[in-house]
Amino acid sequence: RAMAAGGRGWFRALALGVSFLKCLLIPAYYSTDFEVHRNWLAITHNLPLSQWYYEATSEWTLDYPPFFAWFEYALSHVAKYFDPQMLVIENLNYTSRATVFFQRLSVISTDILFIYAVHECCRCVNGKRAAKDILEKPTFILAVLLLWNFGLLIVDHIHFQYNGFLFGLMLLSVARLCQKRYLEGALLFAVLLHFKHIYLYVAPAYGIYLLRSYCFTANNADGSLKWRSFSLLHVTLLGLIVCLVSALSLGPFLVLGQLPQVISRLFPFKRGLCHAYWAPNFWALYNAMDKALTILGLKCNFLDHTKIPKASMTGGLVQEFQHTVLPSVTPLTTLTCTFIAILPSVFCLWFKPQGPRGFLQCLVLCALSSFMFGWHVHEKAILLAILPLSLLSIQRAKDAGIYLILTTTGHFSLFPLLFTPPELPIKILLMLLFTVYSFSSLKSLFRREKPLLNWLETIYLIQLVPLEIFCEIIFPLTPWKWHFPFVPLLLTSVYCALGITYAWLKLYVSVLTERIPVRQKAE
Repeated sequence: RAMAAGGRGWFRALALGVSFLKCLLIPAYYSTDFEVHRNWLAITHNLPLSQWYYEATSEWTLDYPPFFAWFEYALSHVAKYFDPQMLVIENLNYTSRATVFFQRLSVISTDILFIYAVHECCRCVNGKRAAKDILEKPTFILAVLLLWNFGLLIVDHIHFQYNGFLFGLMLLSVARLCQKRYLEGALLFAVLLHFKHIYLYVAPAYGIYLLRSYCFTANNADGSLKWRSFSLLHVTLLGLIVCLVSALSLGPFLVLGQLPQVISRLFPFKRGLCHAYWAPNFWALYNAMDKALTILGLKCNFLDHTKIPKASMTGGLVQEFQHTVLPSVTPLTTLTCTFIAILPSVFCLWFKPQGPRGFLQCLVLCALSSFMFGWHVHEKAILLAILPLSLLSIQRAKDAGIYLILTTTGHFSLFPLLFTPPELPIKILLMLLFTVYSFSSLKSLFRREKPLLNWLETIYLIQLVPLEIFCEIIFPLTPWKWHFPFVPLLLTSVYCALGITYAWLKLYVSVLTERIPVRQKAE
């Protein structure tokens, strides 16, 4: 209704504007992920299904679920008309102009699904905060926060990945659940899981919400669950959706006896606790503490420097790693910590139902908890919490404040992904524009309420500016650059980890202490 009231012209303008910006970024730097996807195009185009998850000519082996492999297969049949040489498996690091143009264009074109999903999410926004000025309408603000999201722009259209249409599937499933089209939402999420398994992080939120809202069809007057309202038909329908999608995706590999091989590619635990650089989570703080204790131990002669591996002091921890002072962390440890961290949000979703709002809160907390404690977490996974939190940020001032902290800190933590000089002004300008708009628009939306951030939160965020100046300008001019090249990454990850941890805790406190009216519970 809110979309219809304001017209659709502004939404088209926003979508076309950001698409034009993406086209301007086609010549920009791209990471090794560009070669990853070129290699997957070649693998799926040339080899039979039985060899997809065994091919290892390149180090960038296929490690996404089967639906994404089929997506690459479909793209490869278009790619051959641009440059057939990109589909040769042995052409490692092949980057002709036609190849770059095609792969960039494929990301931009598949973002159509993301644009449609944002449109559907905007339709779910209620019109209680109606404004005369279109720029102050919650639907307009939400559309900008999603369509022009800084993190998604640089990760997909500079660094290079296909997160746009995947987040499109997730947001579309969220919109369908908000519209009470539960089976459609469940189907979309099931399909999404077989495109990219990182979305398993938020599966508990989907499972509990569907069970609470769809499989049980009624509540008591006090908001408690009416057990007699359980619907066996609804459970069966959900089960059929999950089984059919899984069979379609994994069935061929089960028949070929290759399911264990596929699973081993999807969950490579030998890659180590941390990714290429430390994602700003709990383990970044843990690793930093271990390094600090190691340095202190060496200076006090508590440790023997000959027994300390060099990687523990200068490397990026991309391999299996043993901590020097603190206990080393195993995959089981991270799984246990993640499960414990997610549990309270799931309990709140079950015992304190708030409809779609409660579902979104649980989804964000599941994403953040998994980011905080997961094994080999990618720094880009912070977008899994930032994007759905955008939907909450336009509803309450408290959530808007948390959004500003998480978004600013999370986006800043992505800066090291773009380390080439030509991209430095681009990333600074894009983040500055997005951050200024986020603060100004949400401040205007909640101008009748108390400030979104307190003085301590404001000071923390302002300190990101001198941190960036030190990492990008001062540090490269010092001799430390050659002896301690990992320092800028360490400082960025640790400082951002403090902000993300704070946002996670603040959101948890808000959810756990929130009182829900009995009438809302019953509804």
